[in-house]
Amino acid sequence: MFIPNLLSTESGSESIVRARIVIVEDEPDLRDAVAEYLGAAGYDVATAESAAAARSLVETQSFHLAILDIAMPGEDGLSLGRWLRSKLPIGIIYATAAGTALDRIVGLELGADDYIVKPYELREVLARVRSVLRRVPQPKELQDKRAGPDRRSVAFGPFQADLDGRLVTGANGVVIDMAKSEFDVLEIFLTRANRLLSRAAISEAIGFTEDPESSRAVDIRIMRLRKKIEADPANPKFLRTVRGEGYIFSLPAGDGN
Repeated sequence: MFIPNLLSTESGSESIVRARIVIVEDEPDLRDAVAEYLGAAGYDVATAESAAAARSLVETQSFHLAILDIAMPGEDGLSLGRWLRSKLPIGIIYATAAGTALDRIVGLELGADDYIVKPYELREVLARVRSVLRRVPQPKELQDKRAGPDRRSVAFGPFQADLDGRLVTGANGVVIDMAKSEFDVLEIFLTRANRLLSRAAISEAIGFTEDPESSRAVDIRIMRLRKKIEADPANPKFLRTVRGEGYIFSLPAGDGN
């Protein structure tokens, strides 16, 4: 499938971005249906029937988002997702069969941004795609154009979080390697600092429906985030647990925007 240039349409002085999505699914009817539906919604869509075919696509194209079937012949979606993250700053939605909760938890632990359970409705896929794409970093060209005095930035301890550029730096300006799903959680807390947030509130802000698996997904993301911003993750200074209630991000007076 032909995919036009990322910055394909000009509007005034700023380009309009058409998000690129790759669908990796070994069921041809499902693959084609999802591609057609997302294409009609205004996205540039490419498809691949296997992990090997997806790898070939990524060698010559860039994408904002990948929808990956976990259970494929040969290399599975989890392995492909790890490889994609090593190549691109890409959003990942895993598709998994109903009843395979373990796969979904493993996917979230590996940094997935969301998951969908087969059989799914196309409207649900579109909703989740839109939710994840809102959190995917803008291309650098647009970030540079939008940089300015109004850029949102929050300091905490030795860290500086650029909320618009979706970038966290530590001491001496060292960039903190952070998955988009981890940054999503951090942004929720930094924009609601010193406020108690329940798991349900965090799930809603991320775009999850509240259920036991969503609560587990929130806990996993917070655990990963703590490992990157806390000197002692077992005794956090910033992202603290309020037993039986939720979490609170402590931002000392004087820190912030």
